[in-house]
Amino acid sequence: MNTPALLLRVSLLLLTISCSTSQKAPRAEQGYQAIFDGKTLNGWEYDSTYWHVRDGVLVGEITPETLVKQNTFIIWRGGQPRDFELLVDYRISALGNSGINYRSEDVPGVAHALKGYQADLDGRNRYSGQNYEERGRKFLALRGQRVRLLEGQPPQVLDSLGGGRAALGQLVKPGEWNQVHVIAKGNHLQHYINGALMSDVTDDDATNRKMGGWIGVQVHVGPPMKIEYKNFRLKTLQ
Repeated sequence: MNTPALLLRVSLLLLTISCSTSQKAPRAEQGYQAIFDGKTLNGWEYDSTYWHVRDGVLVGEITPETLVKQNTFIIWRGGQPRDFELLVDYRISALGNSGINYRSEDVPGVAHALKGYQADLDGRNRYSGQNYEERGRKFLALRGQRVRLLEGQPPQVLDSLGGGRAALGQLVKPGEWNQVHVIAKGNHLQHYINGALMSDVTDDDATNRKMGGWIGVQVHVGPPMKIEYKNFRLKTLQ
């Protein structure tokens, strides 16, 4: 037996496995706490015109009679997490536009509005997975980008993820249930959909970054739409 050659082949195999899984979200769900009970909206602040519970699902809906003039959120008031992981399943209509805000703050004088980081989600799948700062610096990282943010500068794109925007978009299932996984630890923010890393931000903009805040989900200004969420669970990181 050629032992050195065998060891080399094993080492290369392990390296290949490591590289192929480095952009996959952690699978363990120990330590998560449900923040939506599937029955009521206790602990959430919202406008009942747009948000309700149906069959265990949180539904955000705009009809031709209830078009919004500005983006509106349902906000979890159970705490303002700093370092955490958030898992949630979503399904969105073809013309839907939504997102999961985190480390966000209230907007003075505007009811049910948030300013902060957002894991973007849309039915046309142009933006799903990107990091957008609502009422702030706007596009922080497009889907398929690893980015560093510095004060007063455009985002610095450091790397391409998962074959790029189009390839990652193929992993999102239109009109079906998909899973979002947000990881926020220190100034490092990661968005996964269906286990694939969609965007990765290191926020070194000490003036504008946020290290804690509210969690909320959005219905966006636009045509009639529906967004559904279920299985909200949150894990605080030490």
